[in-house]
Amino acid sequence: MKSLAPDLLELQTLERLIGIGGRHLECREVRRVHVPGGPAFPVYAIALGNPDAQCPGVGFFGGVHGLERIGAEVVMAYLQNIVTRLNWDRTLHRLLEDVRLVFMPIVNPGGMWASTRANPRGVDLMRNAPVEAREKVPYLLGGQRLSAGLPWYRGRLGDPMEAESAALCEVVETELLSRPFSLALDCHSGFGVSDRLWFPYAHTREPIPHLPQVQALKGIFEQAHHHHPYIIEPQSDQYLTHGDLWDHLYLQACGNPARTFLPLTLEMGSWLWVKKNPRQLFSRKGIFNPLISHRQQRVLRRHMALLDFLARAGSSHAQWLPTGRPA
Repeated sequence: MKSLAPDLLELQTLERLIGIGGRHLECREVRRVHVPGGPAFPVYAIALGNPDAQCPGVGFFGGVHGLERIGAEVVMAYLQNIVTRLNWDRTLHRLLEDVRLVFMPIVNPGGMWASTRANPRGVDLMRNAPVEAREKVPYLLGGQRLSAGLPWYRGRLGDPMEAESAALCEVVETELLSRPFSLALDCHSGFGVSDRLWFPYAHTREPIPHLPQVQALKGIFEQAHHHHPYIIEPQSDQYLTHGDLWDHLYLQACGNPARTFLPLTLEMGSWLWVKKNPRQLFSRKGIFNPLISHRQQRVLRRHMALLDFLARAGSSHAQWLPTGRPA
């Protein structure tokens, strides 16, 4: 396909993968976002597998924060793994008969182009949903409406969600929340020296109704991966925020008790990369991404087992999901 992203290497890579996947992929441009005084970029959603609404769905998301390029690269590495196996891997095709896979590797291309956490309008997409924290949030970090010139800006009160936030929600609502069972993984970086898998909530310390289902998923993951590197916990164990997109979508899914939606966030511990290479502190990108090639390759390899596990766990959810409705 002809590239629509001449100035953004990651988007060029994604378009190349879409071309490799060819007829096996369903690709659509969900939104087109404009950088003031700069280029316009497409926000792509890619799907493959069984489109039957009764089949489970698993979604992989990245690039919500433009500075956190490694999140987009992890999702694209798994997409590349999938599309390059389509021509020869019969077991993959059998898996795809039972599950729908959805990819949005670059949710915020304008922010990635500008090397900013926020989108081109200065809004932090992970503080942009219409969800208010029930308890006290950290000053600024928990989301603020003071100024787009400060980090963690939520947008003006009463404004609709940003185009990128709306695009992510639209894809989740149509491709995942419409199914009896679905999982989502959103890939980020920048918190601490450990890799963490967060599940809702971010707006309250109360446990989610689907905690038994999350614990069951954690259980089968740990059975299959004894030495995994992740701390698995609710985000609220670390801090609370306003406007979390995944809280918003999870609460929406809870409105239909016949459906189960389990959103997870992979928060890669980028401080470890800085610790190993302190010079990265002097680079804006270096605080959130491994800058040395072999470390980047190691990170991409490190998380492939997790993404592949989620695809298989989604496909086989009937074998491990606890019976009964959440409390």
